Amino acid sequence: MLDRWGYRSQVRDGEYRLPGVLGQALLVNRSPRLQDLTTAAFARLHAHPATSSHHRPVLYALQRAAADLGHCDAPVRPGYNHAPVIEGADPAWTGWVERWHATSTLTPRVRAIVRILMAKAGRWLAAEHPEINEPGQWTRQTCAAWVAAVDRMTVGDYVQRRDHLRNRAGKPIAPRTKAHVLMATRTFFRDCQEWDWFPRRFDPSRALAVPRSVNALIGSDPRVIADEVWAKLLWAGLNLEAGDLPGTYYPLELIRALTLSWLFSGLRSDELSRLRVGCIRWQHNGMPIPGDSREILAEDAICLLDVPVHKTGTAFTKPVDPIVGQAIEAWQARRPGQPRRLDRKTSEYVDLLFSVRAHPVAKTYINRSIIPALCRKAGVPASDVRGNFTSHRARSTIASQLYNAKEPMTLFELQAWLGHRTPDTTQHYAKITPNTLSKAYTEAGYFARNIRTIEVLLDRDAVASGAAAAGEPWQHYDLGHGYCSYTFFEQCPHRMACAKCDFYAPKHSTKAQLLEARDNLQRMPASIPLTDDERAAVDDGQAALDSLLGRLADIPTPSGATPREIGGPSGATQLPIIMVRQGKRE
Repeated sequence: MLDRWGYRSQVRDGEYRLPGVLGQALLVNRSPRLQDLTTAAFARLHAHPATSSHHRPVLYALQRAAADLGHCDAPVRPGYNHAPVIEGADPAWTGWVERWHATSTLTPRVRAIVRILMAKAGRWLAAEHPEINEPGQWTRQTCAAWVAAVDRMTVGDYVQRRDHLRNRAGKPIAPRTKAHVLMATRTFFRDCQEWDWFPRRFDPSRALAVPRSVNALIGSDPRVIADEVWAKLLWAGLNLEAGDLPGTYYPLELIRALTLSWLFSGLRSDELSRLRVGCIRWQHNGMPIPGDSREILAEDAICLLDVPVHKTGTAFTKPVDPIVGQAIEAWQARRPGQPRRLDRKTSEYVDLLFSVRAHPVAKTYINRSIIPALCRKAGVPASDVRGNFTSHRARSTIASQLYNAKEPMTLFELQAWLGHRTPDTTQHYAKITPNTLSKAYTEAGYFARNIRTIEVLLDRDAVASGAAAAGEPWQHYDLGHGYCSYTFFEQCPHRMACAKCDFYAPKHSTKAQLLEARDNLQRMPASIPLTDDERAAVDDGQAALDSLLGRLADIPTPSGATPREIGGPSGATQLPIIMVRQGKRE
């Protein structure tokens, strides 16, 4: 059985002495029959002086095999999923917390987290409010005091163990941690009130809400890995070899399949560890592909990945890169036969894909082994300014790249691909990159909207002869219906609605015709910044132009007279200058 599970194929340097340990176990038990290795017999074997620490992993494997054959109970690792006894809180409060923990239908991990945080609340009560030892005694004032305590809490306050804190003790807890503590408190009191364990004295959703000042610090900020670093990690994953992970007992095919699934599928570590055998399906032109799908060209096939029930929703199917399907199929062909194991989330016995030696690959294996190996092979550090590279950062990186692609996914398409329940959650992963934002800003034409160009005629003879220096006009701005020879045209308040002062020459006049007949003129565009009123006159039509004319009626022109003195503005006769807006004449 152990050979079928994959133990013999992974023996290295005699590390697992299965025949020797089995023989020693039978001798110490004084029986050659395997069925005599009961639960009590294994307990004696673990305590026997001849059992060294080097033999305990093998003895653990033997007990798992004997349990699968029905001769004993499955082994339990010391401290594995063990909830320590709550210390430092009033026994009455501890009893209520344990009662909730035994009644709640949340997942075991979530129940354990709420239990830990409510134990912390019990230690706070013992220190600050010893007269309160039951949740039924809480009032709105108690809730307000607890919210204030959480807001001022530091790392290490009201905890049971401090040996793991190291240099973090005394630092303020993060805003998200504050929100999680208050969410656990709301869950605890809401459930107790719903189950009629004590009278309802306050609304947990209001009395234990996260303060606005804390919510303001919690924003959508995915920890995306830089594109150039992510490209190197992809290269390292595609070229992963056995020498890149020395000392591992997992087959190379399993490591490759797990690595490529992490790099291309955007799944959580829990979803990756709970994938089932046969989770890959292939389609071509919308039809299933029978037979050996590995012979299908990648560009002609669509690879579908079946994701099990996950953190926020039910099972779903998502398309992934064909290289993921090819790697998973290669591992399935190499995978030893494994017994079905319990899926803790669904309470089903299933064939886990990433399983060897009758045990699934740990969720922490990606963070602990694969990511450091890829960083070493790619020659990049294992962290950046946003923290260490973790399995979940790949999910944020892939989501942001899909959201910023040349043909990007919409928010709702990305929501379906990630398996989120609501688009609000997806917004915490999809971040617009600076390149995409720069492109959108350029296409919005902010500069072109505020700057217009006008054609100007330059009299080169006047400049060359020195006549321009003597005061003779040498710049003639084309207004469409005439020319303006005012040198500081961009400073004239009447440039959008010419008042036809002494600097103006109508196009049908002799002066304008003589100007156009010259062959020494040079035509050039000139950029003119517009005010809000002038921009409205360009964009909004005649009504905005009439309004502009009314406001300019008493503003002096460059020649000194006002438009009212010259003849009065008239919407029928005053015309806007001819502008070039975003490359088109208007």
